[in-house]
Amino acid sequence: MEGRRKEGIRQAACSADVLSWLREQDFTPILVNELYAGDNKSGRTIRLKRVRPSDLAALCWQLTTMMEGGIPATTALETIAEDIENLELRRILLLVLEKMHKGETFSRSLSEFPKVFDKLSCAIILAGETSGNLAESLRKLAVHYDSRDKLTKKVKGAMTYPIFTFSFIILMVVFIMAFIIPRFRAMFDQIGCQLPALTLAFMRFYDMLRNNLIYIVPLILVLIISAGLAYTKTQKGHYLFSRIVLALPLLGKILSQSFITVFCRTMSTLVAAGVPVLEIFDILSAMTNNDIIKSAILQTRDHIVSGSNISSSLSASGFFPNMVIKMVQVGEESGSLSNILDRTANYYERKVDTSITTLISLLEPIMIVTVGTIVLVVVLALYLPIFSIANVK
Repeated sequence: MEGRRKEGIRQAACSADVLSWLREQDFTPILVNELYAGDNKSGRTIRLKRVRPSDLAALCWQLTTMMEGGIPATTALETIAEDIENLELRRILLLVLEKMHKGETFSRSLSEFPKVFDKLSCAIILAGETSGNLAESLRKLAVHYDSRDKLTKKVKGAMTYPIFTFSFIILMVVFIMAFIIPRFRAMFDQIGCQLPALTLAFMRFYDMLRNNLIYIVPLILVLIISAGLAYTKTQKGHYLFSRIVLALPLLGKILSQSFITVFCRTMSTLVAAGVPVLEIFDILSAMTNNDIIKSAILQTRDHIVSGSNISSSLSASGFFPNMVIKMVQVGEESGSLSNILDRTANYYERKVDTSITTLISLLEPIMIVTVGTIVLVVVLALYLPIFSIANVK
């Protein structure tokens, strides 16, 4: 170690605490700069990136490889923290290292940061520590994060397409109303001819929107804000929103199937890691904000507590499809629940892919027809008077 220069970031109350810590680690401090949350050496704002599942997957894969090579967990974490690009994750890893140097276990140290390392991560790592096979538990966790990141990107892509389509149609209508219709209106006023019925109806609709715009826009904003407050502040509003989301055509199906995929994959990982069943359902209930799904998981847990097996408890909740219930039943009877759940997750992941493909294939013609209809109505309404004048002459 002699002669090697090392740089890093460490959270502390003051620079003196950092100097003391460096000396305890047998380092010779050369320079300690105070770095505040809003500044860096160049005076620009430092934005701490959110820790994503892909970051956690990379961390788990690195830890797995190094620990399988016989490197202790603390040494592996120190090495990874030196090179990691995400400053927020680096800060957390350094704090985890500090706690581990004080004698805390790896799982206990990670549990101090629940926003990054959730109950699932801590439970799997705790099971690995208990069984003495932490590297294998980290491997399972890495696979879990990779699968979850892949599925999340698919679902976000499915949600982005209809939002983009709807936004494009709104922007097109706004552009037509703001720039095209007023010019034709001025031209019609100058000509002073009798307008066709379609053009009159179109202009009346345009006048109604333009004259009531000061009322329509605030009303829409009030409705959006009220819906947001009802969702975040009231239990009934949150429950109603959860039910509406799951009832949406195709989108609700994609969300339900994606959660079934996450449910089976997560449960498979936790069962393979040796986590108790009741704790598994506590972890699963914390993985969704949808009240309908959360209620189904908690009902399943209650039935298990009362003495039912997992498959019959899932059936009693009324949410899980028969495919999942039958597969869990087979897994319980054969003693291979983890493998069965993993295969079920693969099956539902393929169903999510199919549903997303169906959604996009339906939205494309719907968008074309909608845009074409709007353009056709506008063109007919605005050009019919011109055609009429040409015919009279």
